[in-house]
Amino acid sequence: MPEAASAGATRAVIGDSEFDRDTALTRRAPDVYALDLSAGWTIINAVNGGYLLAVLGRALADALPHSDPFTISAHYLTASQPGPAVVRTDVVRTGRTLSTGQASLFQYDEEGHEVERIRVLASYGDLDSLPDDVRTSARPPAMPPLEECFGPGDGPTPFTGSSAITDRLMIKLDPATLGWAVGAPSGKGEMRAWFGLADGRDADPLSLLLAVDALPPTAFEIGLSGWVPTVELMVHVRSRPAPGPLRVSITTRNLAGGFLEEDAEVWDSTDRLVAQSRQLARVRLG
Repeated sequence: MPEAASAGATRAVIGDSEFDRDTALTRRAPDVYALDLSAGWTIINAVNGGYLLAVLGRALADALPHSDPFTISAHYLTASQPGPAVVRTDVVRTGRTLSTGQASLFQYDEEGHEVERIRVLASYGDLDSLPDDVRTSARPPAMPPLEECFGPGDGPTPFTGSSAITDRLMIKLDPATLGWAVGAPSGKGEMRAWFGLADGRDADPLSLLLAVDALPPTAFEIGLSGWVPTVELMVHVRSRPAPGPLRVSITTRNLAGGFLEEDAEVWDSTDRLVAQSRQLARVRLG
């Protein structure tokens, strides 16, 4: 597991990093964008949902008059694969402080038919224009220092298939949420970690869309294993993150009927809550 770029190493910067290159799109026509989904962001047999959300988030940032996602809700319809894709956007409404749009990502099946993979509805604004007035009872997760936490390379791989995405991330998991890695899941449905991009690029609003869906599933700590595909993911971006590693805390309180929710909070280096999300995911029982 690569570490984030050290202080003496060359760090990637926002706008010039692997994440930026792999989420870049080419406008082919009004409201139509093309890209190749990178195999570098795959997990098991599919492209990571947070990476896909960042791709669509970048398309909407170009299509709308405002550049920062405030709220974005995605429905994952079919599993995306590395390779060519098309994104189509539609501006629903523009206003002085908020603009709303929708976007869909399409790929082609073996017969050449277009297949919709993911559809989102989002509202965008300007995070820098928001008043700096915070009144909250939320608190950052209590976690050991980064150097006392563990990355994916420190333990066994919990599944078969691609884990390419872990090479692009700096994830250090709280040992208290790692029982599943040694065959002793806690049953609490919690996952906590320090998070960043492996090349040292600082977080921005678009990479927060990746951060909420980058940790191992909470299902592992409930005692389940294997792929946990996302059905729906809603993200609220609350502030532009300060430089430095993020802390991500995810909890599940209810698994029923083969589905579970994951509630995530993302905190920056100044102890500010910069993003929240709720995800509904399917689990395979038995």
